[in-house]
Formats: sequence, C-alpha cells, structure tokens
Amino acid sequence: MNENDYVIITDSSCDLPEELLKENEIEVVPFYISIDGNTYYKEKVEMPVRDFYLAMTKDNKGAYPKTAQPSLGDYETVFKKYLDMGKDIICVCISAKFSGSFNSAMVAKEYVIAKYPNRKIEIIDSLTNSGGQGLLVLEMARMKKDGLSFAETVKITNKLKQTTRIFFTISSLEYLRHGGRIGKLAGIVGATLKIKPIIVLKEGEIFSEGITFTRNKSYLKVTSKALNYFKTTAENPSDYNFMTGYGLDIEEGKMYNAKIKEEFKRDDIILIQIGATIGVHTGPNPLGLGFIKQYEKLR
Repeated sequence: MNENDYVIITDSSCDLPEELLKENEIEVVPFYISIDGNTYYKEKVEMPVRDFYLAMTKDNKGAYPKTAQPSLGDYETVFKKYLDMGKDIICVCISAKFSGSFNSAMVAKEYVIAKYPNRKIEIIDSLTNSGGQGLLVLEMARMKKDGLSFAETVKITNKLKQTTRIFFTISSLEYLRHGGRIGKLAGIVGATLKIKPIIVLKEGEIFSEGITFTRNKSYLKVTSKALNYFKTTAENPSDYNFMTGYGLDIEEGKMYNAKIKEEFKRDDIILIQIGATIGVHTGPNPLGLGFIKQYEKLR
C-alpha cells in the first residue's frame, strides 16, 4: 500500500479560491445556502458567494439567509469516488462546535469503510473555519507534496490545528444575535448593536477581543490584536502563513490585504472571500486575518 496515495477533502467552509483548490488537488464538499428558508443551493456550485451577500443587502435588505451542512449522502458520494480509485482519505471539517459537517462525515465513514477493508479514512475536526481551515488544508497539501505519509500527515495536522487563529471584525452584532451565536460574546452586548466587535476564533470557539465604534478603528484593532499575539507568545511571524478575508466589498478586502502585507513585510498573504457558512453569522461585512504555523516549524 502506498502511504502517500491519499486525497485531502474538506467542506466549503474553507473558503479557498478555486485556483488554489485545483493547484493543491483538494476536493471540496459544499455546504447549502437558502435565501427563502425553503430552497437550498450548493455554495459556489449553484450560488456564487457574491449573490449570497447581495441577498442580505440590495434586494433583500434585512434578510437572514441560512446554511445547511453537507449531507451524509454528499460525503458518501465523494468518499466512494476516491476509495474506488484506490486512494485513502483525510477529510477536514469546520469546527464541530459550529456545524454538524464533522458528524455527517463521521457517519459517512462508518457507512462506507466496511466495503473497502484495505483503505483508510481519517476525519479531522479543524477546530476552526473559513481562512483558518483553508490554511490548515493548504499545509496538509504541502505535507503531501513533500512526501509525508498518510499517518504522518494526520499526526501533524492534529497538532497543527491548535496553532490557528483568526482575528476579525463585523459591522454589527445583528446577524450573530439572530443566528443565536452570541455565546461568549454576550458580555459586549449593550444597548446597541451598532458597535464594531473584535472577535478571535481559537480552539473551535469565538471570544470577544473588545469593541470599537468605527469601521476604520475596528480593522486597525484587529491588526494590533494579531501583532500582540506574536509579542505575547514570543512566536516568530516568519514561522506562520497568513490570510486575509473579506465579505461583499472586494476593494476593502484588497486594501486590507495590502496593509497586512506591509505590516508583516510579506508578499505571500492569501486573500479570500469569506463564504456563506460564516457569512450567515457575520453579515455582509466581515473583515479580518488569520494565520497558522508552518508544519515544519512545529516543536
């Protein structure tokens, strides 16, 4: 059995651009989006992310779209496709604290694996989402290209996922409140939802990092929080890979990406559009950055 003959699968919460997915041979199982609560479309496949955000703004201002996790059948289909090719599978899902995608994949694994006794399937809870998840699967793709075995990649990935952080801001708490995702942010909810919260995603959960009252101050504070992480941990930013993410406003996304490249003196920082899986909770204007340690720099 060739220990390097495996495929990396993830759900569409990873938010990676199509060109990066193809370049790194990463298979994506899409989430579903519904605008009216009745009809569901596969994210990016049947509904572009931009259309999803526009449904919150221009034509349907105040609308609250919904998402649904990939089904058991969706995962079964993709798993069988690669098992029939004689490939093992490592499947990385959005944090199980955010979605049932991980559970769908686990059940699908149990359904199909008995029919393929010589194959292996590993399901990994990424403990993150969006760009953090994307960075994690890109590191896994690097491991595979560097010749690491199935077992080595699984072992390192389970350590590596602990190093992801995402710092971001949103325009208001409206969508988090509507979706019941306030959780540990409840302490910053006052008389108004117009504050600009600063949020960190770590270890599979979101936590408050403070508030601001203007958009400009919010992304400056996001940046300062990220910089402070490296100061307080004494970690070297050069040992990490970075991404920035935006919602509907691509020009704002490009502007922030340029600022982060300048701040960290890096020209390899990925720009992604944050997808519907997270956008239903943030609204149309999320903006932030994330990072993960490079796998070979793990201690």
